[in-house]
Amino acid sequence: MTINCKGQLIDLTTPKVMGILNVTPNSFFDGGKYKNDSEILSRVEKMLNDGATFIDIGAYSSKPSAEFVSEVEELQRIVPIIQLILEHFPETLISIDTFRSEVAKACIENGADIINDISAGILDDKMLETIAKYNVPYIMMHMRGTPQTMQTMTNYDNIVKEILFYFSERIALARSLGINDLIVDPGFGFAKTLEQNYEVLQKMELFEMLELPLLAGVSRKSMIYKTLNSSADEALNGTTVLNTIALTKGAKILRVHDVKEAMECVTLFNKINAK
Repeated sequence: MTINCKGQLIDLTTPKVMGILNVTPNSFFDGGKYKNDSEILSRVEKMLNDGATFIDIGAYSSKPSAEFVSEVEELQRIVPIIQLILEHFPETLISIDTFRSEVAKACIENGADIINDISAGILDDKMLETIAKYNVPYIMMHMRGTPQTMQTMTNYDNIVKEILFYFSERIALARSLGINDLIVDPGFGFAKTLEQNYEVLQKMELFEMLELPLLAGVSRKSMIYKTLNSSADEALNGTTVLNTIALTKGAKILRVHDVKEAMECVTLFNKINAK
């Protein structure tokens, strides 16, 4: 199971870690933490040294009820960061967390390798065409509504069945446009209640029927700290537990704030499964 990042084949037979770099002032965990070039580069260097295969950059917080950010502002935030990272760490594989096709286009043209779209192309009907044109791997996540409305849209008859149907439709559309490298993300925390998040995790191996790499993004989310009556700052241990469970359920990419700990999960998981 591989994805092609500009001619470099990434083998996902062994799970990989995607480190999160938020360049927003309002992300739920690390918003506003990286305020200048030095802090950004230090963060990226640490994640790469700790074993991250990908760095996922986001300039629009998608937390529940997140403030709206204009396309112009998103571009002004994110493009200089791509340029900065590639100037200092030119081999970095950069993923861009955006649902806007124009942002995706600009980022790819400035060196980004992957587009990570919380809406699977639903919030911008030009997104899939853009991905097809530039032929980059595309992460499609399950969500309903927008970041501002998603937590009012949690009514499902059978959540896993409905997510599978959602992905089947989006995958078919992507394939019809010639998109080859697809990754699916069940969207923990997006249009799902606390209980629904755990139901999706419990049954996550069912998504393997899609025959695509599976990404799990549970890092420091409220499904952890609300269950433990703690906070995002205190949710690293819980994140490690759920990342380990996700690996046993078929996750091929862990999207995380804490790369070192996630890599330890992968190393131990590989040790247990070594033949």
